[in-house]
Amino acid sequence: MRALLIVAALSLGKSAPAQKPADSSRGSQPVVAAQTAHDTAKLSQEIAQRRASGETYLPGADHFTFGNRTIESGTRVDGPVAVAYGNLDVYGTVNGDVASLRGDVRVHKGGRVTGNAWAAAGSLIIDGGTVEGEKRSVTIGQSTAPAKSVSQPLTTGQSIKLVLGWFALLAIIGIGVMVFAEPNLDGVVVALERGFARSFWAGLVGEVLMLPALLVLVVALAITVLGVLLIPFAIVAYVVAAAGLFTLGFLAIARLTGGALASDRGTTSPRGVHLRALAIGLFVYLGIWMLAAAFTWSPLFGAILRALAIALTWVAATVGLGATIISRGGTQRPGVGSTARTATDELAWQTPTPVAGVAASARRSVSSSVR
Repeated sequence: MRALLIVAALSLGKSAPAQKPADSSRGSQPVVAAQTAHDTAKLSQEIAQRRASGETYLPGADHFTFGNRTIESGTRVDGPVAVAYGNLDVYGTVNGDVASLRGDVRVHKGGRVTGNAWAAAGSLIIDGGTVEGEKRSVTIGQSTAPAKSVSQPLTTGQSIKLVLGWFALLAIIGIGVMVFAEPNLDGVVVALERGFARSFWAGLVGEVLMLPALLVLVVALAITVLGVLLIPFAIVAYVVAAAGLFTLGFLAIARLTGGALASDRGTTSPRGVHLRALAIGLFVYLGIWMLAAAFTWSPLFGAILRALAIALTWVAATVGLGATIISRGGTQRPGVGSTARTATDELAWQTPTPVAGVAASARRSVSSSVR
């Protein structure tokens, strides 16, 4: 009997249909949906908190995607484009704003954002790309501090345009100085020719004492009530005068440098010679800056050339300032006074003084007749 029961149980086990395994995909969908809803609710809450603290530039939660996102090169996407808890890399074009929350926004070479670029709790990195609108980066968490602006470095074309602008400005000022104050410029050039080292040390002392002199001027004016009212005007006048001294000295050393490199052929007037020498000198000094601007794309060579341009420009400006100080703004030219005194002594015998002049005239006439 027991054997019959065992045989019946085995037969029933074989005839029972096999159960299908549960579909795991159906069970995971509610879990994923619940996680996404949780993340969206958390994101909406954080955006609301940041907007309340002043970060009103963040778009709504429906514009955000979670994780990293890349705008491929050659593609064009309408904004706003926003990512949360990930990085946004822009290689193509975004017509509108871009934003990131707890991640970085990186605009690579060839990338372009026509609107604003913001990074909350992340960094904004301009890696050769272009952001036409406002750029902001808040690198700390829940902070009420004002957003930090990220300045975009100058491109090679912008650097070259800046150097050309300075050349045009100095050329216009130089022409104006040669038209209205050429004797002063000549005086500074003469002081340079008489002592380069002396001019350098005088300029260095002038640069060191420039700020203390301004402080002394302010303190002296602050003694009286009327002087306190004149302090802002005195500061402006002092800065303008200092800039004028530097500019006059730099133009003088540029003309001296250009005169050493240029020839007088084809120019009949002295003013034409000086004008050509000034133009050549400005081209020499600003040519170094132009070379540095052309290598802006290279961090190493660009930095070396910029350091060289800064050093040469500083030496030239210091020497020119010293010559301007020594010559008192070009009004005192060495040798002019001695020449005038010599001419005066040469004609002193003709002066009709009461006694000595008549005697000297007589002696001069007698000596002439004896000859």
